[in-house]
Order: sequence, then structure tokens, then C-alpha cells
Amino acid sequence: MRAGTLAWFARHEFRLAWRDLAAIAAGGGRRRVLVSGLVLTLLAIVMHALAWSFVSDAVRQGLGPDPTTLVVVSGSVVLCWCLILSQAIESVTRAFYARGDLDLVLSSPVRARRLFAVRTAGIAATASAMAVLLATPAIDVLVVLDGPRWLLSHLAVMALAISAAALATAIAAALFCLLGPARTRFAAQILAAIVGAAFAVGVQAAAILSFDDPSRISLLSSSAVVGSAPGPDSPLWWPARALLGDGPLIGLLLAGSVALLVAVVALVAPRFAEAATAAAGTTHLRRTPAGAAAPFRRRSPSRLLREKEWTLLVRDPWLASQTLMQILYLLPAALLLWRSFGGGTSSLAVLVPVLVMAAGQLAGGLAWLAVSGEDAPDLIATAPVSSRQVIRAKIEAVLGAVAVVTAPLLVGVALLSPVVALVATVGIALAAASSTAIQLWFRSQAKRSNFRRRQTASRIATFSEAFSSILWACAAAFAAHGVWVLSAILGLICAAALLGVRAMSPRSPAGT
Repeated sequence: MRAGTLAWFARHEFRLAWRDLAAIAAGGGRRRVLVSGLVLTLLAIVMHALAWSFVSDAVRQGLGPDPTTLVVVSGSVVLCWCLILSQAIESVTRAFYARGDLDLVLSSPVRARRLFAVRTAGIAATASAMAVLLATPAIDVLVVLDGPRWLLSHLAVMALAISAAALATAIAAALFCLLGPARTRFAAQILAAIVGAAFAVGVQAAAILSFDDPSRISLLSSSAVVGSAPGPDSPLWWPARALLGDGPLIGLLLAGSVALLVAVVALVAPRFAEAATAAAGTTHLRRTPAGAAAPFRRRSPSRLLREKEWTLLVRDPWLASQTLMQILYLLPAALLLWRSFGGGTSSLAVLVPVLVMAAGQLAGGLAWLAVSGEDAPDLIATAPVSSRQVIRAKIEAVLGAVAVVTAPLLVGVALLSPVVALVATVGIALAAASSTAIQLWFRSQAKRSNFRRRQTASRIATFSEAFSSILWACAAAFAAHGVWVLSAILGLICAAALLGVRAMSPRSPAGT
């Protein structure tokens, strides 16, 4: 391949993508390839089983372009498309801020617009591959139950993903023009989180307000929504009809998406070199004007360490979308809690496992950033504080952040049922403490920019964190329903599992 051509850049991008995929799948070691393959196989079996349980009933009832099916499928399409758009916005932003090859490429005697055209096409291809991969279990079940015509639905899924990638590229370019490179990174992360959760949260909120039920299906299939929908010949149903196997509409949708991507690349790629150069020179450090620096104040080492961790967590640009997404998904729980006032406490038990799971996952991510993602380990090591004080301050910072997020909901639960609030508080504390302890046991020095790859550091830590959060959520749910025996059994199982994980960790008891 001749240097500087589209094929040459495509090979470069494919090589980087393959290395990235290998690092995520194998964690940097060949011995984990077999384990990753077994896990993926098991996950595929589980996803096909779940798809069979959901799709088989719809096929038996007759899956066709009737008004109810069109509304439900269209709602699901919008939800999935928003999630793909959210991930695509994050991918486009990372292409500017988190890639280490831009300085080399931009200083070489090649046309940068070709690189960004290939990179945009690569983002679209990645989004399409992920969307097709997630949709394959349902499509496979439809092929088995209703014939091979459903195989064309893969093309419809690809078309939707390509259109989302094209729009994400246009949004990123617009943010660069409007906000500049210094503010685009943070703004894009916030926008990605809002786009990914807005439709799902909105539909759940409408379902809770209308039926006191957070299920999206109950709202989309209701007679009020179906009756107010446009006629069956409306262009609004084209994506749904394409997913249902309409061949001409699939071709039209795919051609339109590809044309949109080509148009965006042609308009935006020439400006990406300037934007990437500006992004490479930005910094996330906050600047203070001359003479406005705050004086030093005498504080205890523990307080200074906690403030340092909270400052870094607030400033972290890649953590913004992750945390905001989790907070947004708690909004339906808050709305369900508000609707419960005056209507009894039966729905409170539904909130408890949601809060416990969210607290465990949030604590795990924050603990990784505070412990393994420390950017100045040498500075902390030479500070006049003991390692025990450092670890304690990091734990307090993580648990304090989790408490700030969950406290408003716990106060609302306490006003309705102090017992359920106590159960939720204990469950949140146990889940957050377990996730934080696992991250401490398996800590290893890494860059904060590797936050999305933190699961590759240790498969045991990854699965243990998820397993402990699920067990504590189930135990808290049983306790909220008054089934104390099962709750105690699950709590003992989780405690025993944590002891086993502690025994397998590379950290000795004295080291923590």
C-alpha cells in the first residue's frame, strides 16, 4: 500500500482497533483468551435464551406491521439509536483527546483529511458492529421461528448505527466550532450521557406518571399512545418497518445513512486537522487569573487528601458521562418514590435493589480512579503522611461521593418508611464498601485515561465487583419485603465470596 492513501490509513486504523479489541478481550495476556472466549460463549447463550423468552410470545401472537407493533418497535428503535449516538459521541471525542498518534500523523507529509475520513468511517463501522452484535440474538430467534426473511434486519440495524455515527461526528464538529477545544471535551461527555439516557428516562417517567409502572412496554402499547399515533403509511414508521423485514425500506434506509455519512465526512474532515491540533494542546487543569490565587490554609493531612480526591473526581472529563448516566437512571426511581407518597409503601421495595446496585457500581468506578488511577503516585509517596492515611482518605472520598448521590433518595424513603430506608442504607453501605475493598485488593498503577478499560486489569476483580453488587441488591430486596431469612443467607454467601476473593488477591492483609 502506498503511504498516505485511504487504504494505508485504513490499515493503520484497523491495526489499532485490533490491538484495542485484543487488550479488552485478553487483558494483555494470551492465557486469558480462552477464558474470554468461554465467557463470551456463555453470554451469547444467555442472550439467546432471553431473546427466545421475549420474542417467541410476540411471534405466536403475530408479529406484523399493526399499529401496536409499530409503536413498540419504533420506541425500541429510538431507545437503541440514542444509546448508539451516545457511544458514538464519546468515540468521536476520544479520537481527538485520547489518541496518542495525532501529533505524529499531523506532522507527517500526508493529507490529514484522509485520516479523519477513515477514522470517521471506522467509528461508524464499530458502531454498526456493536449494534448488529446486540441485535443478533433476537434476529436469530426470529429466523428460527419465522423464516430467513428476518436476516435482512441486520442491514436495517447497520443503517441506524451509521446514521448515529454520522450525526455524532457532526455534533462533535459543531461543539468544536461553538465552544472551542478546551470546553468541548467536557461538554461532549455531558451531552453523550444526556442523549443516552434521555429517551429511556423520559419513557419510564411517563409510564410511572400514567400507570405507576416503570415498564416502557406498558406505556408504548397503551391504547392512548397507539390511538394518538399517526397512520400506518407515515414515514415515521419506516425504521420500524425496515426492522420488520421490509426490503425496499431497508435499501432506502441504508442508502440514506451511507449518503449522510459521506456528506458529513466531506464537510467536516477538512476541519478536523485544525480541531485535533487545538485539542492536542488543551489541558484540563483549571486556570486562575493573576492575583486571584487562594492562600494556603493549614488543614489536616486527611482533609487535604480527601479534598484532593474530590477535586480530581470532579475535574475528570471521562468520569462525567459515566457518573451522570448512573444519576440520570436514578431519576425514575426518584419519581416512583414521589408517586408513592400517600399511596402506601408497596413500591419502595422496588427502589432498594436499584439503589444498592447503582451504589456498588458507582463506588467501584470511583475507587478505581482514586486508587489505581492515581496520576501522581510518586508525589503522594513522598508526602509526610503514612500509606494508611492515604488509603483511608481515598476510601472516605469514595464513600462520601456515593453518600452525596444517594442521600436525597434515602431521605425520601425515610419519610415513607424508616425501616425500608434503614435497609437501603445498610445495603448501599455494604455494596459500596465491597466494591471499594475489591478495588483496593486488586489495585495496580494505571492511567486515568484507561478508565473504560479498567475491567481488563483483573477479571477476578471485575466479576467479583459485579457479583457482590448483585448479591447485596438481592439481599436488600428480600429484607425490604420482610423475608429476613433469605436476606441473611444471601448476605452470608456474599461475605464468604468476599473472603474468597480476598484470599485470591495479590495484596496481603498487612498491605491494605
